[in-house]
Amino acid sequence: MLRRLLRFLWDSHGAPRLDRYVPKLTPARPRNVTATREQIEAMLAHATPCMRAFITLCSDLAIRSGTVTKIAPEHYNPENQTLSFVTKKDARVTLATTAAVREIIAACDLSNPLPFVTQLRQCEAGTRGRHMKHAQVHAAIIAREFTALRIEAGIIKRITPHDLRRTAAVATLRYTNNLRTVQSLLGHRSLQSTIWYLDHDLYPVDTQTLEAIKKPHLVWSKDRPA
Repeated sequence: MLRRLLRFLWDSHGAPRLDRYVPKLTPARPRNVTATREQIEAMLAHATPCMRAFITLCSDLAIRSGTVTKIAPEHYNPENQTLSFVTKKDARVTLATTAAVREIIAACDLSNPLPFVTQLRQCEAGTRGRHMKHAQVHAAIIAREFTALRIEAGIIKRITPHDLRRTAAVATLRYTNNLRTVQSLLGHRSLQSTIWYLDHDLYPVDTQTLEAIKKPHLVWSKDRPA
């Protein structure tokens, strides 16, 4: 923003060109921590319905933890069984739901405007149907409860809710070998952001691949070796 302002003053008002002296800061890279399926299942086994919903939405659909606490019936399309919502930097995302996510939604009241995790928390407290905005569960509260749940499940590794998002991204890449699919899952506008989630999980290039790329008719053939 500062660089653009200085460039505008230089272009439009004849000010000295100072934008070149503003250092370019590299954004902080995300953590490269992932969770195993066994660790996720261990946490789910100890989780309350509210926390189970939170973990499932993070790990199945790679949704950011702050966004998960806002996902509500208005975001769910029962006909298509999809969730559509706006996430970080106003990115619009539409995701298919897994059976586990649909089971969570089925336990909620679609006529209740409160987020799913809040509805389930109210059920735990015996206050189902109380449509109170101030009763919403916030991400900071969930994060603390997630840490306590991880410890209760006997997991020593410091896994955060955001690590579940990265876990889903890495698993999707391994299954599809398609960066664009992962980008769509994460809701990234820039492919570079997606790559930052994955560049710690690169596979070594084997001899078979190196030999195959020397023969274009094999590389592009539909019958090429897997």
